[in-house]
Amino acid sequence: MLIPAKMSQAEEEHWVAEMQRKLQRTESRRASPARASDEALLLRCTELSRRYLDGTAKPASVRWVPPMRTRWASCTPVDRTIRVSERLRTVPPWVLDYVLVHELAHLRVAQHNAKFWALVQRYPKTERAIGYLEGLSSAEGLGISGLDTED
Repeated sequence: MLIPAKMSQAEEEHWVAEMQRKLQRTESRRASPARASDEALLLRCTELSRRYLDGTAKPASVRWVPPMRTRWASCTPVDRTIRVSERLRTVPPWVLDYVLVHELAHLRVAQHNAKFWALVQRYPKTERAIGYLEGLSSAEGLGISGLDTED
């Protein structure tokens, strides 16, 4: 942290403590139990399916995988598996939740059609999360344009 030279010791201590509190609040908001393991990811999917998809999207497995070149996550509806790129371990929880809802919706509708998007839009931060992921892809030069299913 850079501090102006004209600050007193007391002012410096105050602002360092204030910045530490802000950082801790930010980190606690960003912490998502789903990041801990594949099992935690599956539990989060169960909760999101219940909350936004009437509990009808039930994956057989959900797991973290090494970073994918062209996607954030993928779903294979035939065997009900979802894979999530480890790149998403550091995004805010609401972005990860969007990705999970998106993939869960593919368990009900494989294509990106109007019925599919109606399901995804039940998640209230869909548009915001899409914008976040587009910005992240651009900033990191990833060229990831979205989320897709495997046929």
